[in-house]
Amino acid sequence: MSRSAHPAGPRHADVLPEGHYSAPPADLNTLDAKVWSETVSRDADGVVTAGGLDVKTLAERHGTPAYILDEADFRARARSWRGAFGSDADVFYAGKAFLSRAIVRWLHEEGLNLDVCSGGELATAISAGMPADRIAFHGNNKSTEEIRRAVEAGVGRIVLDSFQEIVRVAHIAQELGTRQRVQIRITVGVEAHTHEFIATAHEDQKFGIPLAGGQAAEAVRRALRLDGLEVIGIHSHIGSQIFDMSGFEVAAHRVVGLLKDIRDEHGVELPEIDLGGGLGIAYTSDDDPREPHEIAKALTEIVTRECEAAKLRTPRISVEPGRAIVGPTAFTLYEVGTIKPLDNLRTYVSVDGGMSDNIRTALYDAEYSVALVSRTSDAAPMLARVVGKHCESGDIVVKDAFLPADLAPGDLIAVPATGAYCRSMASNYNHVLRPPVVAVHDGESRVIVRRETEEDLLRLDVG
Repeated sequence: MSRSAHPAGPRHADVLPEGHYSAPPADLNTLDAKVWSETVSRDADGVVTAGGLDVKTLAERHGTPAYILDEADFRARARSWRGAFGSDADVFYAGKAFLSRAIVRWLHEEGLNLDVCSGGELATAISAGMPADRIAFHGNNKSTEEIRRAVEAGVGRIVLDSFQEIVRVAHIAQELGTRQRVQIRITVGVEAHTHEFIATAHEDQKFGIPLAGGQAAEAVRRALRLDGLEVIGIHSHIGSQIFDMSGFEVAAHRVVGLLKDIRDEHGVELPEIDLGGGLGIAYTSDDDPREPHEIAKALTEIVTRECEAAKLRTPRISVEPGRAIVGPTAFTLYEVGTIKPLDNLRTYVSVDGGMSDNIRTALYDAEYSVALVSRTSDAAPMLARVVGKHCESGDIVVKDAFLPADLAPGDLIAVPATGAYCRSMASNYNHVLRPPVVAVHDGESRVIVRRETEEDLLRLDVG
């Protein structure tokens, strides 16, 4: 097919419908470094490269859609977080963002710890060689079997999420003749400025034990009495995709207040405080995330100040970045299929993936960027909506963005900052096969999670 303009539709920035989008960039060929991994650039022919490989080669070698993960960028971000907090704090990578055995090995090599929240994540971590004492086990409804596996493995900490779980973990630890290190997750009544479904510290939600009404204090009281538990600290997580540090300041004040009450009642100063994760990344040019060293400095100063005011020893701080490490390291590579202009509205650009490989737009109203990556273009910008191939009107990958008006079937486009939660939350809706995760590094590519096949789907169908 030639690259001549397809039937008339909104192309230019002079006539645009109302919507939530920024003005078109001056040059659609420029890649905003904020939303792409460190090694991404355009080569002399205008084709985007990552890890020393161009996207055309990657598409030919691995097919589309595919998650392209920049190993050097992942490792650099992991080191940056580890270095920012230093040896006096612990950095736990939040495995729920994206976990594979290759990721576990990279984390181990870069000196990070790992938090998991299911038996499957725990199995992945153990099978890839992560030392159990560097694993934290989360979850609001851990099964008895999962708890037993975690205690038997010797995980470094289990984060207790309910009164029932306090008893379950203590009982299993005693059965196994050990004392399990635990933290108690509390909700401190701080709601992060984020989407309703990913704000986790207000009381009306499933995670943690509320500080209000003395419930958290009672949870600590019960846990300290049980021989099977060693209570090492308090855990707090206030939400996700957070840019404003003020929520952490309020949360730390309340957590330290609880630590002071514990000392006054029990004569015990708990040695650790975990402030969770949730630090934001740039999905679009409008996002302005903080650097790890800024976050580390701010959190350390907040906790130190609050503890000095309460006349407590400053506990060891833990943080749990997941998205902040893996999110910017990957992009999803798609091939354009159909292009459907709607007069005075926008142009619908359909790709060979969709909500099965990125549910976040439909689930959270998340915003993403997109770029033509298989070539450059001098065409005028058109307002586009990138959609998937599923039988669902909500199957939207990028709600509104500008792409070149000469976009054609067969072009490759890429959505950056898809390293976190996209593969983890991927599905087989419409029996679409989940894409591979392809790591690129120094001019080489290797599959770290292979593409699903129809045989994989049929193998589970025993009917």
